[in-house]
Amino acid sequence: METRIKRIVIVGGGTAGWMTAAALGKVLGRDYADITLVESDAIGTVGVGEATIPQLATFNRMLKIDEDEFVRRTKGSFKLGIEFVNWGRMGHRYMHPFGSYGRNMNGLSFHAYWQRLKQLGEVDSLDDYSLNATAAKSNKFMRAIDAGNSPLSEIAYAFHFDAGLYALYLRDLAEGHGVRRHEGRIVQVHQDGESGFVESVELEDGARIEGDLFIDCSGFRGLLIAETLGVDFVDWSRWLPCNRAMVAPCASVDAWTPYTRSTAHAAGWQWRIPLQHRIGNGYVYCSDYISDDEATATLLDNLDGEPLAEPRQVRFTTGHRTKYWEKNVVAIGLSSGFMEPLESTSIWMIQNGISRLLANFPDRTFAGVDRDRYNRVMLQETEWIRDFLILHYHATERDDTPFWDYCRTMDVPERLKEKLAVYANTGRCFREADELFNDTSWFAVLTGQCGSPRSYDPVAEMISLEETRERLRQIRDTVHASANYMPDHRQFIQEHCAA
Repeated sequence: METRIKRIVIVGGGTAGWMTAAALGKVLGRDYADITLVESDAIGTVGVGEATIPQLATFNRMLKIDEDEFVRRTKGSFKLGIEFVNWGRMGHRYMHPFGSYGRNMNGLSFHAYWQRLKQLGEVDSLDDYSLNATAAKSNKFMRAIDAGNSPLSEIAYAFHFDAGLYALYLRDLAEGHGVRRHEGRIVQVHQDGESGFVESVELEDGARIEGDLFIDCSGFRGLLIAETLGVDFVDWSRWLPCNRAMVAPCASVDAWTPYTRSTAHAAGWQWRIPLQHRIGNGYVYCSDYISDDEATATLLDNLDGEPLAEPRQVRFTTGHRTKYWEKNVVAIGLSSGFMEPLESTSIWMIQNGISRLLANFPDRTFAGVDRDRYNRVMLQETEWIRDFLILHYHATERDDTPFWDYCRTMDVPERLKEKLAVYANTGRCFREADELFNDTSWFAVLTGQCGSPRSYDPVAEMISLEETRERLRQIRDTVHASANYMPDHRQFIQEHCAA
């Protein structure tokens, strides 16, 4: 095709840049287009995206990544879910596990049957019916095996890893597929005088790198999408008020927990991400309610081990660009917007941006319909994630600090209001179309933070109470037996993928 894209320029490295480079290099191949990534060693990356969700496995399979090598190279560990501490109320904790709870029966969600027995006071812990939650509590992990109808046949998991090492690993893969890296700081962006399309970027040494398609992976700065093309930013701080993170690694401990922990504090929350060589920690907070010094002290007071570096601060605003794709520039990663790391969605949003770009890949005419669809779908998916994150802040009994008072009483988007109302009535949870978080994820957080609904799905009474009790007993026993079969998480890593 005479109008085919022949030159692709990726501005910025880090996780977003090298994920994009590795994917485009692998999918398009050497003969389709020249791909150049421009980055400067003098410009640091945020590097806090160390926890992921199971969808990353799809990206890894597309790149034909050997999982053991990947975990070894990134000094990673495995993740079965996220534990939330002090969110619904002080002293309370619950797990948002990957995978399913129990088994659906007679076409109805397992959640409904559990809620029926919960109303009668006959069940307590939802975790008893999740292999991931039960295994996580005992620091167990293994990959799925062929075990018939056992939950061991379907183990959903993700990863924790060192984001800097991940970028280096992806760089090796990308360069193996023909991507060229150009070192240097961009000092000027050249545009076509008539169309406004970006034509080239100019570096400090005077070199110009020309392209047909430009991918902006320049981080919060948004060098192309914001500074050059002037695309505005939509601020979601009224719903997601945290705007800073104080970050510091600490020494590892003996138990390698196969889950991320999120602990709510007075003005935000703290993540704990266990790797093979250290633990990643960060206090995400709102500067309206706590000083930077107080946030630093809170972070350091809640580390498992000795700090391995001085705390550093990352400032951000939760929200998104009004357009993710404008003219011949596609923003991927932090340049397109930011959803705070509460549910480990940052790397998935990079992955999703790449996937959507490939699905709507342009030629040099840059048809408006391709851009419009990309922008519409990306915005819709971002809003769905936003609502799920807001749920964690809003569904709380906490009134012990001004921060939590604000979150508990703030007005929330209409779709979230509906979900809360439906759950409060019958405990039902629904997934909107293809939104990232399914009904099980919504059920985990709603049950963990909202308590019991007024009633349960009446269709659950299609199975007698005695049979419901027996089926749930069998599921609980099977889950615990399966978890007992699994090896220790640290032992699994040492046998298969130790760094």
